[in-house]
Amino acid sequence: MAIEIIDNPDQSRYEAHLDGEVAGFAEYVLKDDRIVFTHTEVAVEGKGIGGALARGALDDVRAKGTHQVVPRCRFIKSWIEKHPDYADLVSD
Repeated sequence: MAIEIIDNPDQSRYEAHLDGEVAGFAEYVLKDDRIVFTHTEVAVEGKGIGGALARGALDDVRAKGTHQVVPRCRFIKSWIEKHPDYADLVSD
């Protein structure tokens, strides 16, 4: 079971693909030098999709180096709180 995380800028969301199907997504809004995560949905809980989605999206934001994260979505916010090595991405 490989979870692939891709940025879908046309729909302003990161998507988690499982077996070729969208299994979850994290919606965002770009505002200047910030990426505001607004909502996350996962089709099946308990399979690690949400965690993979959060990690993959945040790793991509870090790799691009162009945006600070504003976690308005409760899921992304709590995931970052549990993984403090991502706190440096969060904008005040």
